[in-house]
Amino acid sequence: MDLGISGRVAMVAAASKGIGRACAEALREAGCRVSICARHVDGIGWADLALPGDVSQAADLERWHAATAAKLGDVDILVTNTGGPPVARFLALDEDRWRAGIEGTLMNVVRLCKLALPAMQGRRWGRIIHLTSLAAKQPEDELTISSTLRAGLSALTKTLANQVGPDRVTVNAVLMGHIMTDRQEHLADVRARERGITREAYFTAFAQTIPLRRIGEPREVGDVVAFLASERASYVSGVSLQIDGGLVRSTF
Repeated sequence: MDLGISGRVAMVAAASKGIGRACAEALREAGCRVSICARHVDGIGWADLALPGDVSQAADLERWHAATAAKLGDVDILVTNTGGPPVARFLALDEDRWRAGIEGTLMNVVRLCKLALPAMQGRRWGRIIHLTSLAAKQPEDELTISSTLRAGLSALTKTLANQVGPDRVTVNAVLMGHIMTDRQEHLADVRARERGITREAYFTAFAQTIPLRRIGEPREVGDVVAFLASERASYVSGVSLQIDGGLVRSTF
């Protein structure tokens, strides 16, 4: 299927590995010119531009956006992404960890949108896609900060879509379920220790709670993101779309 985005400029945050990389690769396969940032970008030759950067640092985001515009042109597609905030229950979290979570999970999205939106509005075409989590709809006890901030990101997705829709810019979020990444393995280790079992036993048991009976793969997220970035999805906006194998039980 021709997605109609060949030649478009895409920025994908935190894309050296895992889900971010899968999204960047799917966009590149669709013909986009892809710019990525990550803490470590050594050896990444598949992107049109790869810069080191910490998404929680405003200066790093500004430098990345400026370099992308200078080398590739104005940004058409923005995919926001970050590693998850600390895994802990409420009483184990101090204010410093809350502040770090807000900077890394929420404010990086706000800053990137502010950088990319003016050019999108000027050209009357743009796609913004937030990589987030099913915790926005189904909070988890160990993911106190993530559950709180991801719900906020869904609200931002909807309100921003309302504001920039007249400029033909779409804004959507992808609420990921359990996808096999380093973060997923870390969470599995935490929960396996709590239960006194091995990681492998945890994954085997947990997969049975998912209607599709398996953990997802990063590429399955990347393909959905590429579609949301495409001309084919031009009437999809303000949506928080679950990619979770049917795990979230709610109808909304």
